Amino acid sequence: MTVFGSARLPADSPAYRQAESFGKAMARSGWFVVTGAGEGIMEAAHVGAGREHSIGVNILLPFEQPENTVMERNPHLIHTKYFFTRKLLFLKESSGVVLFPGGFGTMDEAFEVLTLLQTGKTHPFPVVLVDEPGGTYWATWRRFLEKNLLKSGLISAEDLSLFRITSSVEEAVREICGFYRVFHSMRYAGRDLVIRIREPLARDAIAALNRDFPDLLAEGSISQGNALPEEADEPEIADLPRIVFRFNCGRNGRLRQLIDRLNNGSVAGER
Repeated sequence: MTVFGSARLPADSPAYRQAESFGKAMARSGWFVVTGAGEGIMEAAHVGAGREHSIGVNILLPFEQPENTVMERNPHLIHTKYFFTRKLLFLKESSGVVLFPGGFGTMDEAFEVLTLLQTGKTHPFPVVLVDEPGGTYWATWRRFLEKNLLKSGLISAEDLSLFRITSSVEEAVREICGFYRVFHSMRYAGRDLVIRIREPLARDAIAALNRDFPDLLAEGSISQGNALPEEADEPEIADLPRIVFRFNCGRNGRLRQLIDRLNNGSVAGER
C-alpha cells in the first residue's frame, strides 16, 4: 500500500492526522505502508502503521532529505539515486495507492499512476485521493481534469473511473480493501486476459457482463473457467475461478468498471 503526499505539512495539520489514521487502519488490516520515508504525510502514514508495517523508499538529493522518525535505522528502508527507480519500487508490487495533498512531486506521482493504469502498463489497483474534511484540493483537481482534459477530448469519461476522491479515511480504507472483495488478480495467458476471482459467478452474472461490456471484447465473449496451462507457475491460486476474454486493449477505464461490477454486484453461484 503506497502513500503519497507533501513532506511540508506539519503534525498538527488535518491531512497529517488523516494520513496517520489511514496508516493505522491499514496496518490493523495486515497491510504494509510504503512511502518516500520523508517528513509530513510520509511520516504520518508511517507513525500510524508503526515500525513493523512501514517500508520507506528515500532518494538521494542535493540537499539532505532525512528519514522520518519511524524509518531511522529501520531495515525496511531503501535509498535510491534516481526518481525513476524510486517510482518503480513504489508501484511495481503495490496493491493500492492513496494520495493526500502535496506539491509538484505529489502531482507527478498522481499523473504517473493514472498514466500507467490508463495505458495498461501496470496491474489494476485502487487509487484514492484524500481531501481534508471540508477541503477542495483533489475536488478542484478533478474539475480541472473535467474542464480542460475531458471536455477537450484529451481523456475519456471512463478514465475518471481509475480513481476515487473522498475526505473520509474510513471510506478510503473501504475502497482499498473492497477492491479485493471478489477481484483477486489479473494476467495474460497468450492473447487472453485472465481475471482471477475469489468466488464463482452465477450464469446470469456472466451473461450480464457480456451484455454490459461488449466494448471490452476484441473478439468472442466473456467466459468463466478454471486455471489455464499458462498459469502453472502460480499453483497457490490454481483453485480460484477465472473469467477469461480477448481484451480490447486500451479500454482500461472500462476494465476498472468491470472490476467494480465484480466487487459490487457479483453473485456467487453454480457455474
